[in-house]
Amino acid sequence: MTSENISNELKEHSIHRLKGFLDKNITCLDMLSDEEIWRKPNDSSNSVGHLVLHLCGNLRQYIITTLGQTEDNRQRDLEFESSDKQDKEQLKALLQETVNKAVTVISKCSDKGMTDLKHVQAYHYSGVGIIVHAVEHFSHHTGQIIFWTKLLKNKDLAFYKGIDLNKKHNV
Repeated sequence: MTSENISNELKEHSIHRLKGFLDKNITCLDMLSDEEIWRKPNDSSNSVGHLVLHLCGNLRQYIITTLGQTEDNRQRDLEFESSDKQDKEQLKALLQETVNKAVTVISKCSDKGMTDLKHVQAYHYSGVGIIVHAVEHFSHHTGQIIFWTKLLKNKDLAFYKGIDLNKKHNV
C-alpha cells in the first residue's frame, strides 16, 4: 500500500466515523427535550447542549480552520458557559453543518497537507495527527452524550439493531 493509499484510507475512515458519530448524536438529541439537553448531571459535568457546542468548536478549530487553513477565532471557554441555550433543532443544524464542513476539508486535504506540521492550541500536529485527534475527541464526547441520554431515558438506543456483532467475517 502506498502512502497515498494510506492517506486516502485514513481520510475515508475518519469521514465514516465522524458521520456515524453525528448520526448517534442526532439520535440522542431527538430523544431529549430542550430542558434535558441543557440539564447538567452535576456541577463537574457538562450538559448535552454544552458538549454539542464543544464538539463544534473543536472540529472548527482543528479541522476547518487549522487543516483548512482559515482564521481561528474559537473562544473555547464560552462553549461551556453559554447561556444562549439554543433549542434542539438549532443544535442539530449546527452540528450537521460543522461535521459537513469538516468532512469537506478532510476529503480535500492533500498528501502534503496530511504530513505538514501545523500549530493548533498548544500542540504541533501533522494533518494526520489533527484528524486523529479530532475524530478521537468527537468519539469521546459522543460517548458522554450517549451515556447521559441512556441515563435520562433509561432505554437502549438500538444503534446496532439488526446487526450481528458476533458474526465472524473472513478478511
